[in-house]
Amino acid sequence: MIKKYTLKNGKVRYQFQIYIGTDDSTQKQMRTTRRGFKTKKEAELALARLKLQVNNGEYRKERADTFKEVYELWLPQYENTVEQSTFVKTVSLFEHHILPNIGGYKIKKITIDRCQKAVNDWAEKIKNISKVKAYTSRVFNFAIKRDYIQKNPFDIVEVPRKKNKQPDETDEKNFYTREQLIEFLSCLENETNVKAHVFFRLLAFSGMRKGEAFALTWNDIRFNTNEIRINKAISRGQANKLYVKTTKTNEARSIKMDEKTMDVLKKWKKKQKDEYFKLGFDTSEPTQLVFSNKENELLQPNKTRDWIIYVQEKYHLMRVTTHGLRHTHCSLLFEAGATLKEVQDRLGHSDIKTTMNIYTHVTDKAQEQAIQKFSSYIDL
Repeated sequence: MIKKYTLKNGKVRYQFQIYIGTDDSTQKQMRTTRRGFKTKKEAELALARLKLQVNNGEYRKERADTFKEVYELWLPQYENTVEQSTFVKTVSLFEHHILPNIGGYKIKKITIDRCQKAVNDWAEKIKNISKVKAYTSRVFNFAIKRDYIQKNPFDIVEVPRKKNKQPDETDEKNFYTREQLIEFLSCLENETNVKAHVFFRLLAFSGMRKGEAFALTWNDIRFNTNEIRINKAISRGQANKLYVKTTKTNEARSIKMDEKTMDVLKKWKKKQKDEYFKLGFDTSEPTQLVFSNKENELLQPNKTRDWIIYVQEKYHLMRVTTHGLRHTHCSLLFEAGATLKEVQDRLGHSDIKTTMNIYTHVTDKAQEQAIQKFSSYIDL
C-alpha cells in the first residue's frame, strides 16, 4: 500500500512496505520499506517491479552485515528528520571518526569491549564525545529494529571523564570592556568599510549570533519601534553551500535596540541602496539582506574575521573574535545591572544554564565595584 508523508521542509514524498519472504535463521516474516518517491506513480512502479522480483525469486534482500552497511541503510531515514546543516555535520562525524573505527566490523560481532575501546579512542581526539556515542548508538538501535542484532552494546559502555583543564585565559578574555569597545568602534568609523562598522556595532549592541546577523533582512528591522526580529540564521548544507535556516533554538525573538544603532542601520540602508544600484541590484525589496556580498548573496562567514583582524592589527587593539562581541554585549549587560533571565532572553539561549556556564565571568570593573561595595558595607 502506497503511503504519503511530508518532509520537514514541507515537500510531499511517497513510501511503501512489502513482504519479501521468511528469514531462514529466525523464521520471521521479512518486510522492506522504500521511501523518497516524489510521485505516487513513481512509487507504484517501484512497488510493481519489486513484487515481480519477489514472485520470480529474483529479489536479493538488502545486506547489512557490517556496521557501515547498517549505517548506510539508516542514513536516508535520518536525513528526513533533521536540518540540512545537522545532516552534513553528522555525515562528517561518521566519515571522519565513527566509520574508520568500527565501520568494517560485522554488526553481530561488535562486542561491548570493542565499543568501549572505540569510545576511549574518540575521547582522546573529540571534544563532544557524548554526541559521537549517541549517534553510534542510534545505528545500533536501528539494527535492533531490523532484527540484525538483539542488544545495543553502546548501552553498556561508559564515557571517560576528562581531567579538569585549566581555563584558557585568552578564552576568558574574549570580550571588550566598555572603553575597549568604544575604541574599537571609533577605529572602525575611521575606515571606509561602512558595512563592517555597521555589522560589528550591531553585534556589540544586540548580542546576536554572527549567523543570525548574516541572515537578517530589512523586514526584520522595525525602525518605528526600535526592534529587531531574529528568526533565522545562515548555515552550511551539502556541498558546503550556505543556506538560511531557523535560529539555533528554533524560536524567533524580538529585541529592543538603542536609537543610535537604529540610526546607523537606517543610514546603511540608504548607502546600500546607492552602492548596489551601481552594481545593478534593486535593494528595495523587504526581503533584501541587510548584509550581502557584491553579488547580493549571502556573505561568507569568514569574511568578518578578515574585517576584524585588519582593524585590530592596524590600530594595535586587543584581539577579540567576532563571536567575542556577543560575549562583550553579555558582559556589559551584566555590568549595567541586567538580570540573568533578561540576558538569557536577549541572547536567545534555550537553557539558562548556557547563560550561566558561558557568561558567568564579569568584567574587571564589575569585580572592582563589587569589592568596593562590600568594603563600604562592612566599613572596617
